[in-house]
Amino acid sequence: MADILGGSETPLVEDTVDGTIDHKGCPAKRSSSGGWRSAYFIIGAEVLERFAYYGIGTNLINYLTGPLGQSTAMAAANVNSWFGTSTILPLLGAFVADSYLGRYRTIVIASLLYIMGLGLLTLSAVLPFQSTFDCQNKHQSTSCSPPQLRIIFFFISLYLVAFAQGGYKPCTQALGADQFDGQNREENKAKSSFFNWWLFCLSACTSVSYVILSYIQDNLSWGLGFGIPCTVMIASLLIFLLGSKTYRYIIKGNEKSPLLRIGTVFVEAARNWRTSPSLKATEEVTQGTSPHQGSHQFKFLNKALPMQDYLEEGGDACTVKDVEEAKAVLRLFPIWWTCLVYGIVQAQSSTLFTKQGNTMDRSIGSGFDIPAASLQSIIPITIVLSIPIYDCIFVPIARALTRKPSGITMLQRIGTGGFLYGISMVIAAIVEMKRLKTAQEHGLLDMPNVAVPMKVWWLVPQYVMFGAADVFAVGGLQEFFYDQVPSELRSVGLSLYLSIFGVGSFLSGFLISAIEKATGGDGRSSWFNSNLNRAHLDYFYWLLAGLTAVGLAAFLHFAKSYIYNRRVIF
Repeated sequence: MADILGGSETPLVEDTVDGTIDHKGCPAKRSSSGGWRSAYFIIGAEVLERFAYYGIGTNLINYLTGPLGQSTAMAAANVNSWFGTSTILPLLGAFVADSYLGRYRTIVIASLLYIMGLGLLTLSAVLPFQSTFDCQNKHQSTSCSPPQLRIIFFFISLYLVAFAQGGYKPCTQALGADQFDGQNREENKAKSSFFNWWLFCLSACTSVSYVILSYIQDNLSWGLGFGIPCTVMIASLLIFLLGSKTYRYIIKGNEKSPLLRIGTVFVEAARNWRTSPSLKATEEVTQGTSPHQGSHQFKFLNKALPMQDYLEEGGDACTVKDVEEAKAVLRLFPIWWTCLVYGIVQAQSSTLFTKQGNTMDRSIGSGFDIPAASLQSIIPITIVLSIPIYDCIFVPIARALTRKPSGITMLQRIGTGGFLYGISMVIAAIVEMKRLKTAQEHGLLDMPNVAVPMKVWWLVPQYVMFGAADVFAVGGLQEFFYDQVPSELRSVGLSLYLSIFGVGSFLSGFLISAIEKATGGDGRSSWFNSNLNRAHLDYFYWLLAGLTAVGLAAFLHFAKSYIYNRRVIF
């Protein structure tokens, strides 16, 4: 360790961690910074943030179809759009953090915006936005539409939360991982445990959020249901700030942003598409300087390497390192787009699944109905119970069969999760067919406000299958996009993983809107009729099962030829 900071043999630097500083700007000491002492603060802050986030998103569709008076199709599309925005914006947040502000400052600023958004959201639910006229429609049992001002104020507040989440989400996990030195044997082991405990704690927290806040929102007050997440987010920021003096901060170099370097490679390759790279650079790529076995892929990017005359002019040209980084990122995109269908499927758990549950018998004992949204807690509970089984039973058995340290590869893990998502859609379709048949047998097709005499527990298997799928697919995607990007782009890698579910949510909203228009004209009942007893969610679930099968086939095709990027020189 004596040569970490430039070869000095001074004993004062023996306890420092290369490439990091403490809150005073001095080299970070291993004995007094980082490790679990710092990770606990970051995990605690993230757990509270997830409680606040899911406290808003879990029951959002019921707020839109209830107090805001939207149709099921419109509400589902709006929920998907909001969730999609909040999981795509981390790409922007990661870029700002890695290139300009740094992760710590980005988290603090995003937390303040988060609190502001949640506070405004609470106000939108409690302030008396009164209309200047009384509702004149006496023939409908539904409530009158709320004032337009209330709707506008609500959505501005909601998307401010999404914007803040875009800066918060990609930085917390990356900053937590930064607290462990990958070059130190013991800390490297602890880093692996950090990711396991991260998923475990967040899953346990979200299950509590689903149950408590959905009950408060449905039975007590929406203002209280939105106000509690605001208070919790304030506590999250305070916990994060308490750990400031213990954190290790990555030293930012003066070189160009890695995203700009990679972008420059594509620009230069396009500009030089008629020319050839210098012979020396090409030899470096294919022989010695870049030993990665995937260097022969995407050879067109080699055209970004400078010609000899450009080198002699001293231009700021692309290097072999830049080209290899660009190839590493480009290899990810076939996997990324084939997994988008998983995002489409996952979007249904907080929208249509919840609307299904609202129509069923949710009674427990005498006079108590469980909130339909609380069933979403089954997903994180399944994850919490499944992770020990996966680590302690599945992985050792798979390791004995495959001789791989992780049991199965990251792509095999993702593919297994995709298969389970498809099974969950098949189960959901069969249960919905049963629900529709029960409603018909009891003459409830035109009585949407009467509970179908079918226990809500019929929905449990599809939620359990979702949780099992998440253990494989979400865990695999998170590890894959963290591990396979250049080391300087870990925040961006995690953002790419999140964007799968963001884009998937947008695609889900687009599908719902398109099917609503195609099936709901000329007096027909659309697949997403607000009276779900006249709707056909089962048709939509069968469609998603088919799309999942197609997506899985495409994924397997690209996964078979994927070359892991474990030895790229950066």
